[in-house]
Amino acid sequence: MKSEEKTKRYKFHIIIAILIIVYCIGIAPKGLQNDTFYTIKVGEYISQNGIGNLTEDPFSWNELPYTFPHWLYDTIMYGIYSIGGMLGIYISSIVLTSLLGLSIYFTSNKISKNAPISAIVTFVGMYLMQPYIAARAQLVTFSLMILTIYLIEKFLENTKKRYAVGLVLFSLLIVNLHMAVWPFFFVLFVPYLVEYFISLDIINFDLILKIKIFILKRTNKDSEKLVKLHADLEDNKKKREELKKNPYKIRVPRNDNVKKLFLVMLICACMGVLTPTGATTPYTYLYKTLTGNTMEVINEHLPLDLNTNKEFIAFFVVFVIILTFVDVKIDAKHLFYYMGILYLALGARRQVSMFVIICTPILAKIIGEVFDKYAPKLQNKVIGIVNNFYGKVLLATVVIIISIQNIKPKLHEKYYYEHDYPIKAAAWIKENLDYKNIRLFNEYNYGSYLIYEGIPVMIDSRCDLYTPQYNTKTGKAKDGQDIFMDVQNIATGTDDYKNTFERYDITHVITYSDSNLSKKIKSNKDYKKIYPLTDEEKEDDRFVIYEKVEEVQE
Repeated sequence: MKSEEKTKRYKFHIIIAILIIVYCIGIAPKGLQNDTFYTIKVGEYISQNGIGNLTEDPFSWNELPYTFPHWLYDTIMYGIYSIGGMLGIYISSIVLTSLLGLSIYFTSNKISKNAPISAIVTFVGMYLMQPYIAARAQLVTFSLMILTIYLIEKFLENTKKRYAVGLVLFSLLIVNLHMAVWPFFFVLFVPYLVEYFISLDIINFDLILKIKIFILKRTNKDSEKLVKLHADLEDNKKKREELKKNPYKIRVPRNDNVKKLFLVMLICACMGVLTPTGATTPYTYLYKTLTGNTMEVINEHLPLDLNTNKEFIAFFVVFVIILTFVDVKIDAKHLFYYMGILYLALGARRQVSMFVIICTPILAKIIGEVFDKYAPKLQNKVIGIVNNFYGKVLLATVVIIISIQNIKPKLHEKYYYEHDYPIKAAAWIKENLDYKNIRLFNEYNYGSYLIYEGIPVMIDSRCDLYTPQYNTKTGKAKDGQDIFMDVQNIATGTDDYKNTFERYDITHVITYSDSNLSKKIKSNKDYKKIYPLTDEEKEDDRFVIYEKVEEVQE
């Protein structure tokens, strides 16, 4: 590539990078999710106490063994929070969202070699990613996952050590930042390994012909048939070589550097022992999660509902149309990525995010090949137009207007709302109850906020912790008690709360004022409502607190 053309591309990359950041500032969420609250509190605990000697969860009044699956992320976020408060968390979301957008763009450009197409699909991809962008550990690992593909591609080009070191470092970071997704890191290597195995052409019809030839040579029978078999063998080789040069739809390139990549992957797998959570925990954590019953209840773990995910369908349809009706080819590894992650996305909604970030560069590659074939000069023309003063002004104006429209609603938006979390009720509990020594029943959705306020909970959005796979002791309850489902069954009215409350020795209850549980407890003489009671407290019409009536001994 000529130096003048390189300069134009560098300018284009800088312009697009700035516009991606502007767009990401607009779409980064200001409102917090459940996980952010316990993240701050866990990070605070680690900063003050460390994690080496922790054997029991410090945030639930249940007796729970605990590990910190994203201890490094929690610690970093607490550091940000201690400096900048909730504003600091919001700014970190903007930075991480921007990093994700840039990662998708440069990885797409690396794979497709088409900067304009990479820019377009990046904006589309980030638009689709909006429901999955939040102040959670996954926002960091999204970028690390997509950059892993970038490093793999660079390593396979020249096997330079710095790319191998980068992959090992990413493995170490992910296992400490977000342990639950660490196994997915290795899934990213699999398509390259499978493609290489297929390219070796070990299993083919030649094997059968060679066996027949071997048998005929040993029996010295039918020399004419032997000659024909040799001719068929040569003919098959020619056809196979021709098919490799000009495949119909699927290319199977051979890159012997994949063997070195496999060794790098093995080294990456050893990084699981370099965590303070225990040498075996990273290797068993995801399996325990997948075998737990949270997969049947938590929304993001449920199968994808196509009726409410029209954008996902459109993203899928574009792939199908291009591959079916356009004279374009796809590498086997990219097809494996596409089909494999599509399968995961259909099985669990949370994997839609992985489908978008991983398949966006592949879509850029396919569309880029279409334009390279039918309009080979268009890429340079577009780069020239964007680099032109009027092109920059026009493009910047469009992106800035879109970003402003996204930011406007956030100017008056709060980080969290009383409708979602028991803000007033939690303050009342801390002022009026011996909250460190009560056994408070709470529901899943707001448990993390109670932890944030320093109130011990029965459950919170660290859902895995409360399943039998992790919960091996529960105080007065029997070993392996399923706290998660006990709470869910009470919330849905499936189980009688009385037996469960007695089993866990519940002394206080906080629930939604219009919940089925609240309606049932109202008629129970064993519990009395203690909040809200005064006129000031009655301003809280969202949450209600009950207290168990102590038996009066005669």
